[in-house]
Parts: sequence; C-alpha cells; structure tokens
Amino acid sequence: MRPTRDDLVQLARGFLMGGADIIPGVSGGTIALVLGIYERLVAAISHFDQRLLQQLAQRQWRAAADHVDLRFLVALGLGIVTGAIALAGVMLTLLLDYRMYTLSVLFGLIVASSLIVARMVRPRGKTQWLACCGLATAAAIFAYWLVGLEQSGLQDSLPYFFVCGAVAICAMILPGISGSYILWLLGAYVTVAETVRNAVHLNITFRELQTLAVFAAGCAIGLLCFSKLLRWLLTHVHQATMAVLGGFMVGSLRLMWPFQHDLTKEVADLKLKRYEQYLPEQWDSQVTTCLVLAVAAVVVILTLERLSHAAMPAEEQAG
Repeated sequence: MRPTRDDLVQLARGFLMGGADIIPGVSGGTIALVLGIYERLVAAISHFDQRLLQQLAQRQWRAAADHVDLRFLVALGLGIVTGAIALAGVMLTLLLDYRMYTLSVLFGLIVASSLIVARMVRPRGKTQWLACCGLATAAAIFAYWLVGLEQSGLQDSLPYFFVCGAVAICAMILPGISGSYILWLLGAYVTVAETVRNAVHLNITFRELQTLAVFAAGCAIGLLCFSKLLRWLLTHVHQATMAVLGGFMVGSLRLMWPFQHDLTKEVADLKLKRYEQYLPEQWDSQVTTCLVLAVAAVVVILTLERLSHAAMPAEEQAG
C-alpha cells in the first residue's frame, strides 16, 4: 500500500508530538489536542480490547486493523519515534553544556504545566476543595522529599526501566503531563535519552540494547494496561487524581532548579555527573537571563494550552 497524503500528515503530526515528548515539561497530549487528533488517538488506544483479540483469533485482519485505526497509529507512531530520536541528542547537549539556561526553560515549562493541571481540578463544594488542597499539598511535600534522595542502584536495573516506560507512556494521553518529565522525576531520562542517541549512531552496547528493549516493552504494556487504569481514575476520581498529579509536579520542581554547581567536572558522562543546588548571592545578568527564559517558557506552554482548548469540542470545554 502506497503512502497517502493523510499518512504523511499523520507522520508530520507524530514528529511534532515526538519532538515535544522528549522535552521535559512539554506534553505530547497537549500537542495532539492542538493538532486535532487527541480524541482519535485515545479512541484508537482504547480499542486494544477483547473485541480485537476475537478478530485476531478469527483471522479477521482487515476488521482488526480498522478497529484499532492501525494505519493512523502506524504513521503517527513512526513520526513520534522519529521526532524523539531527532531531539534526544540535542537535549543531552543542552543539559551538559548549557545546563543553567536549559533548566531555566524546563523550570518554566513545569510551572506552566502545573498551572494547567491545577485548572483541571474543579472541586464541587468546600469539602471537595479542602480535600483536593490537602491531597495536592501532601503530594507536593512527598515529591519534594523524594527527588532530594540519593539515587539508588535500583535505578540502573532492567525491571526499573520497565516500570519507568510503563508509567511515563501513560502521561502521553494526558494533556498537561509530560512523559519525559516523568522519566526525569524517576531518574531515568538521561539514561534513556543517551541510549536512544547511541542507537541512532550505531554505537550501542548490549546492555544499552537490553535497556531500550525493556523500556519499549514497558511502554507497550503501560499503554495497553495502565492507561486503562488512569482513564478509570480520571473518570471516577478525577478531581483527586488531578490534584495529586499537580502536587507532584509542583514538589518535583526541585529537580529543575537552574542554579547548580558541578561537583564532578572531570566526568564527561552526563548520567554519572553530580550537581549541588545553590542560591545566587547577587542578581546579575545570568539570573536575569534565567528569569526571562523561564517566563518565556511559561508563555509558550500557556499559549499552546489555549490553542488546545480551542481545538476541543464545545461539550468537552464545558465539562
């Protein structure tokens, strides 16, 4: 089957989503909303169900492909992978050579994303409002404590990367939540990005190949299983779920603090480097630049959110 114009359009849309997903703080789900394909994507993912298994068992290949909108998913998926690969190396370079300014942008992105998630919490009544505030505060305090812990050896194990893939991929179906930010929060972002970059340059070790395969398996399982649980939570306890997510994002802003001393200048490998955060002693041009970059990032994300809101059907905006 020859590629059609629609296939190329979905490939380009996927490229934009993949490029966004590799940047911590930018949500692929938001990009999907802006591009007008969010509902189609969620519907296609949700159709990996019992009906599909029955069609496959009966060898009804065409019906199964139509049921999951396979052509759309393949074109979009190829675009997402291409976009993520294209930006993986760029992000690593920015985090290593321009860390302060890159973290300033990421800090702004997360602040804006936190505001978006907070606006999704619409408590009904004072009791629910207090409950949501309590959950968000508890989540923020827990996240702030969690991201301050020293990394453990567990974070270099294959089962851990499987879990990271399963959890991070679920963020893709949520506008406002960044999958790559979840990876950063879990301490797996740099390793995964370096592995993808090395694979592109055909300079990948067997261990990295294992990591990539396990991470991809986690993404697949998470998309098929955990995403259903996430949709259940959003359907039945939406306010509490979004409050907790928002609290986690605010508390984990500690990870993105731009001002950090490099404690391992002799180490070239980004994932082995260690940094210590500090408060600037005076307001100088660097601090001004960091502030401008953070504010600009907030403006960009809130503009994207406004565009995505405009792309929603009227009934979803009302809900």
